[in-house]
Amino acid sequence: MTGAAAVPGAAPAAAPRRFRVCGHVGRDPAASRRRAGSPGERPGRSAAMASSGEEPSGGSPGRAGTGAEADAAQLDTAEDFEVLEEEGDEDEDDLSELPPLEDVGRPTAPPRDDAHPSVRGAGDAAGEPEEWLDVLGNGLLKKKTLVPGQGVESRPQKGQDVTIRLKAALEDGTVVEQEPALTFTLGDCDVLQALDLCVQLLEMGETALIVSDAKYCYGAQGRSPEVPPNASLTLEVELLAARDAPDLELLTGKEKIRLANRKRERGNFFYQQADYVLAVNSYDIALRILGSSSKVDFSPDEEAELLDVKVKCLNNLAASQLKLDHFKAALKSCNLVLEHQPGNIKALFRKGKVLAQQGEYREAIPILKAALKLEPSNKTIHAELSKLVKKHADQRNVETEMYRKMLGNPSAASTPSKCKDKLPWSIPWKWLFGATAIALGGVALSVVIAARN
Repeated sequence: MTGAAAVPGAAPAAAPRRFRVCGHVGRDPAASRRRAGSPGERPGRSAAMASSGEEPSGGSPGRAGTGAEADAAQLDTAEDFEVLEEEGDEDEDDLSELPPLEDVGRPTAPPRDDAHPSVRGAGDAAGEPEEWLDVLGNGLLKKKTLVPGQGVESRPQKGQDVTIRLKAALEDGTVVEQEPALTFTLGDCDVLQALDLCVQLLEMGETALIVSDAKYCYGAQGRSPEVPPNASLTLEVELLAARDAPDLELLTGKEKIRLANRKRERGNFFYQQADYVLAVNSYDIALRILGSSSKVDFSPDEEAELLDVKVKCLNNLAASQLKLDHFKAALKSCNLVLEHQPGNIKALFRKGKVLAQQGEYREAIPILKAALKLEPSNKTIHAELSKLVKKHADQRNVETEMYRKMLGNPSAASTPSKCKDKLPWSIPWKWLFGATAIALGGVALSVVIAARN
C-alpha cells in the first residue's frame, strides 16, 4: 500500500522522502521488559476523524511505495481505485461489508515477565519521567519519556511539518521499521495514528517510547510481511525539528501535484482499510491543496495534470461518501466530476447508484444508460441497469394501485362474483326514478288533454 510521504519543501537540504508506516518500536527483548511494561488491553477500532464530506490503493500507512500484490490487482494507484461492482453480487474485493476495524476480535496478548508499569492520565501535570502517560485514557496508547526535551512551549503544532527519528518493533523485539529522519505534516493522518497523536505531545529534542495497540497502527490487516494482523507496536521516537508547512500559494505546479497525490494515496490506504471517514478526510485535504490559489504560473501540462488529480480525488471521495451513506455529499462530488468530464464513466455509474439508493429510479436509469452507451461491454453497468428497470416497474405498479385506491375505484379482484355476469355499464337509480316520473307525468298530461277535447 502506498504510505504518506514527506511534504515538499519540508527538508531544505535533502529531497523529500516518503513516509513508511511503522510498527513496534525496536528494542532488545531485555530492555523492552524493563521499559515497556504491559501494553494495555486489546483494541477495538481506530479513532475516526470527522470530515466534511467518500478509494484507495492498498499499502502500508507508514511506508511509501509498499503495496500488497492482491490490492494491486484491484487498484491503480495512479487511477481511481474502486472497481465498478454490482450491489447484488458482492465480490471479495468489495470492502463495504467488512466489520469496523475496532470490532474485529484480537487474540489476547501474551503475559509479560515484569509487572505492569505505572500509568498516569493525559491530564496529569505532575509525574516522574519514567511514568507512562495514558494518552487517550483507554490504556491502548501510552507514552513514556526517555530523554526530556526543551520544555512544553517547544511542542509542535498541528499543521506543521515535523521531522522525527523512528524505530518500530513488534512485542517480541523484532524491528520492523527504522527511519533516521522522517518528515510529515502533523494532524493530516499522513502516518500511523499512534504517531499523529503522540508526536504533538513531544518536546523538541525529546526521546519517548510509545506502546500502541494495533487499533492505532496497522489494525486487523497488518502490513505484510513484517507486521502481522492485530499486532501492537512499540515506537521509539525522537523529535528532531518542526517548521511551518510550505505556503500553498508559492508551490510550483509539480510540487502541488506531488503533495496532493500523497494525500490522495493516503486516502486510498484508508479506503482499503475500510476506514471511510479518514479516507474522506485525506481526499478533502488533497482537494483543498488543489483548489488553493497560487502566485505561481502553471504550464498547460501542469494545469491538465492538476485537473486529472482533482477528478481522481473527487471520484474517490464520492466512493467513500457512498460507503458512508452520505448520498447528498456523494451526489455533489459526482456532479463536480461531470462538470469537468461529462463522459466520466465512474462518476456516471456512482451518480446512478446514489440516485437509486434514494429511490429516484426515473432519474437514475437515463444516467446508467448514458454510462452503458460509453462502455457497452461493461457487465456491471448492465446488471445495475437491469435491476433498476425492474425496481422502477415494481415502483410504478405500487403507485398505480395506490392511486386507484385513493380515487375509490375498487380493483377487479374485489368485484363480487355475482356481479360478473352483469353488463359492464349500469344506470343510477336516481336517473331511473326521474325518467319514470317524467314518463308518468307525460301520460297523465295526455289523458287530461284528450278528456278536454
